[in-house]
Amino acid sequence: MFRMKVLVTGAAGFIGSHVSQRLLDRGDEVVGIDNLNDYYDVNLKHARLARLEPALKFSFHKLQLEDNAGIERLFATQGFDRVVHLAAQAGVRYSIENPRAYIDSNIVGTLNILEGCRHNKVQHLVYASSSSVYGANTTMPFSIHHNVDHPLSLYAASKKANELMAHTYSNLYNLPTTGLRFFTVYGPWGRPDMALFMFTRDILAGKPIDVFNYGKHRRDFTYIDDIVEGVLRTLDSVAIPNPNWSSANPDPGTSTVPYRIYNIGNSQPVELLHYIEVLEDCLGKKAEKNLLPLQPGDVPDTYADVQDLVDDVDYKPATTVETGVKNFVEWYLDYYK
Repeated sequence: MFRMKVLVTGAAGFIGSHVSQRLLDRGDEVVGIDNLNDYYDVNLKHARLARLEPALKFSFHKLQLEDNAGIERLFATQGFDRVVHLAAQAGVRYSIENPRAYIDSNIVGTLNILEGCRHNKVQHLVYASSSSVYGANTTMPFSIHHNVDHPLSLYAASKKANELMAHTYSNLYNLPTTGLRFFTVYGPWGRPDMALFMFTRDILAGKPIDVFNYGKHRRDFTYIDDIVEGVLRTLDSVAIPNPNWSSANPDPGTSTVPYRIYNIGNSQPVELLHYIEVLEDCLGKKAEKNLLPLQPGDVPDTYADVQDLVDDVDYKPATTVETGVKNFVEWYLDYYK
């Protein structure tokens, strides 16, 4: 395996910092960018970066995705082999309060990354999509071969737009692109706006936790190590055209151009109430639950069909929620003392 120079956007983020670490561990050179915004605790972002910075093959640039001139300059001077584009304005609920942040970061920002790849002979762009693109779909498990034209939040719409933008660049400029639809990622160094983090914080503080949809919804909780494994395997497997693609019966997950979409999930949906029980066991403390209805923009269930990822890159998620939640709690207790 030749050693690559890889741009990781969102390198101070949850998934980005883990992906950067794994790339460095195997000997690749990593250039990380992040805008270090205050959507959540900036100290946590700095702490993630501090773990990467001792590596000789890591460099970091504080940069906004929507800074067209800055992104252009970075691509022109660095000569990246491949790009892992994980930076985005995340969160379904925040997209209802602050829609413009999603257009700036997720649409304009992704255009700048696509342009950088196009003009600088990048061999492969792997980018983050989301399980939220399935929107109003209820056929389970969610398959990349299903239609995803009914998003329920602007966040989901921005991720669907990224897939469409990538396809046009694969078509116009023969740029190999692979989109990864992540399913509820959790684990050490996770995001404070995610349920596991908030539940842990509130249970330890003796505060009641807000449990939406009365705890009945099921999520395909996917442990960070399994996500990272999928990202690296797809990065190493450059997207190619599907020779059997038919314009009379178009398959949404592949194309006649070098474009691929994959689900990355655990393929084992877990009911939220069970997830909370596992957390209670790990903390040795019971939660006081505020049972509430489903929130606007949220989907009741997610369940990933990962067969294409298994077939193409031999991906096998292996971490149970019992193991994953335990690892998170150990990290949380250590990090927050």
